[in-house]
Amino acid sequence: MDQKNNLFTVFGKTIEEFSLYYGIFLIVWGVVISLLSGSSSYTSYIPSYLGVIIFIFSYLSLKFVNKKKIFMHIAATVGLITMLGGLDILRTMLKGNLFGNFWADLSKLMMLITGGLFVYYCFSSFKFARKINNL
Repeated sequence: MDQKNNLFTVFGKTIEEFSLYYGIFLIVWGVVISLLSGSSSYTSYIPSYLGVIIFIFSYLSLKFVNKKKIFMHIAATVGLITMLGGLDILRTMLKGNLFGNFWADLSKLMMLITGGLFVYYCFSSFKFARKINNL
C-alpha cells in the first residue's frame, strides 16, 4: 500500500493492473494445462474463461475510470467464483482420489489459492479506498 499517494498497490501495481495480470495468468494457465494434459474437455479451460472475464473488467476499469468501482466489483466477484470453483478439490479429497486426475486437481488447487489471494487483495483495496474517502 502506497499511503503517500493514496494508492493501494499489490506488488507495485494498482489493483486494476494487478487484476489485469491475474486475468492473463488464468487465461495462460487454462491453455497451457489443457495442452500439457492433452485434454479435449472444455472444462480444462475454465480458468481461461474466468480469466477472460477478469481481464475484460480490469481493462474496462482502467479505460473508464468513472466506472472503475463497478467494473472492479465485477472482477472481484469473478475472483470469488474462481476461488469457490477451486473448492471442488475438497470433493476429490473426500473421495480419496486426490490428484487421481493430476492436471484437473492442480488447476482446482491453483484456482482455490490464487482466487483466494485475489479476493483478499480486492477486499483490502476496497477497504483502503473507503478509508481514504472517509478522511
